[in-house]
Amino acid sequence: MKFCITAASEVGCVRHKNEDMVLVDRRFVRNNDCKVEIGRDDADRFIIAIADGMGGHNSGEVASHDVLHNLEYYYHDLPSGLKPGDFNEMIFEWLESINNIIDSKGHSDPQYHDMGTTLVAFAFYGNEFYWMNCGDSRIYQYIGGQLTQISTDHSLSNLMGSSKHSNIITNCIGGGCKTSYLDMVKFADSVIQSSSTFLLCSDGLTDMLTDKQIEQLLAEGKDASELCAAAVDAGGFDNVSVCIIKTE
Repeated sequence: MKFCITAASEVGCVRHKNEDMVLVDRRFVRNNDCKVEIGRDDADRFIIAIADGMGGHNSGEVASHDVLHNLEYYYHDLPSGLKPGDFNEMIFEWLESINNIIDSKGHSDPQYHDMGTTLVAFAFYGNEFYWMNCGDSRIYQYIGGQLTQISTDHSLSNLMGSSKHSNIITNCIGGGCKTSYLDMVKFADSVIQSSSTFLLCSDGLTDMLTDKQIEQLLAEGKDASELCAAAVDAGGFDNVSVCIIKTE
């Protein structure tokens, strides 16, 4: 089994800087794209993640940068052979640590006050696969021509039961959030082996395109760069980041 991954991150048409960033194992993507293949037997772990620096807060691009660089180092420095419970515990310890780091940076330097970021990730460790989410960036599964959101948005609109997306989020890393939490779920192995496609994205994609439009683009075999381009063509009101993971 191997994973064919395309990733892209664009500034869009309105904003002057890109506060999003993508991590593809050990590669960082911002204002560019990449294509990577990872074999399941190539290493005992890999992680793919998107961080969306919080719009309306100072230095969101710094928060997304710091979180993903810290995550890349921490994740690859984990000891091998952890049991699933111990692995989960260490990921939650990382979340608490990085939240304190981002918060402390804001207290020590006014230009970083209340900076924050979302995080969504697809991870492999110890022969198990996981998805993780903090905020309103999303992970979807595309299989049999149908696109299904796996993650739950940590947003005011979702909390209020509204179908219309709100930029007000209820959970993030930093951003003045003292009680950050992480949804973390292990995939059934049968899900990974069923020739699935997984889509990670910031809300710059889902605010511009409906799930049905995204579904159609995936049906046409579009890659991450092409999905970003479609969001930009639709208005590009926000930064947009996409990562597509295909199992083969």
